[in-house]
Amino acid sequence: MALTETGFLDETAGTAGADLAFRGEGLEKVYETGETSVFALRGVDIAVPRGDMIVLLGPSGSGKSTLLNILGGLDRPTAGRLFYRDTELTALDDRALTRFRRQQIGFIFQFYNLIPSLTAEENVRLVTDIAHDPMDAREALDMVGLADRRHHFPAQLSGGEQQRVAVARAIAKRPGVLLCDEPTGALDSSTGVRVLETLERAHDELGTTVVIITHNVGIAAMAHRVLHFSDGRIARIDINEAPIRPGTITW
Repeated sequence: MALTETGFLDETAGTAGADLAFRGEGLEKVYETGETSVFALRGVDIAVPRGDMIVLLGPSGSGKSTLLNILGGLDRPTAGRLFYRDTELTALDDRALTRFRRQQIGFIFQFYNLIPSLTAEENVRLVTDIAHDPMDAREALDMVGLADRRHHFPAQLSGGEQQRVAVARAIAKRPGVLLCDEPTGALDSSTGVRVLETLERAHDELGTTVVIITHNVGIAAMAHRVLHFSDGRIARIDINEAPIRPGTITW
C-alpha cells in the first residue's frame, strides 16, 4: 500500500504486504544517556498478520512499549525498517507519519485520558471530527455498550466505563490497528473482562488488528499469537490455534 498525494493510504497500490499489518526488519532502538547507550530493542524482526490479535508479554524494560510506540508512529527506530502493509513507515517524514497515525492507528492506554469537561459522546467526537471515514460517535459507544451513558461526564462513570469510552474513541475512526498498552491494568478482573470483550468485538466486527501489552499472562489465551520479550528481543512466539473468549479468562 502506498501514500496518495493527499497523504491517504492507497489500498489499491501493491500487494506485497497484503496479508501483513506490520513487517519489521532488524528494528533497534538506542537511547543515549551521557556516555552510556541503552538498548531498548536489539534487532527485532516482526510480522503481524492482518486481523490477528497479538499479545506482548515480558518484564518491564524488555522492549514491549518501545515496539508499540514504533508500530504506532509515536517513535522511530534507531535502525531497521518497518512497513505497514506496503508503506515503509521508516521512510516517511514527520507529516506523513502523523497522517498514518491519525488514519490507521487507535491507541488505548492503562489510564483513560478522557477530557473531564466533555461528555462520553463529546470525548469520542474528538476523534470523529478529524478522522477520514469515522463511524458516528453514538455507534461507537453502542459497540462498547455505553450508548445510554453518552451524556455522562467521566466523573459520573466507573473506571471500567471510562476505559470503554476510551475504546469507543479509539475505534470510532475505524482504524486498521488498535494498539493497547495495559488496557486492563487499572481494573479489577470482572471489569477488565468487559473491556477485553469490547476489544474482541472491535476485532471481530471491524476486522481490526489488535496488539495488546499486558503483564496478565491469562490474557494471552485470547490471542492468536503471543510474543515473549526479553532484554529488547523477541525470545519466543507462541501460536494459539484456538484462542479463548474473554469471559473464560482467569485473572
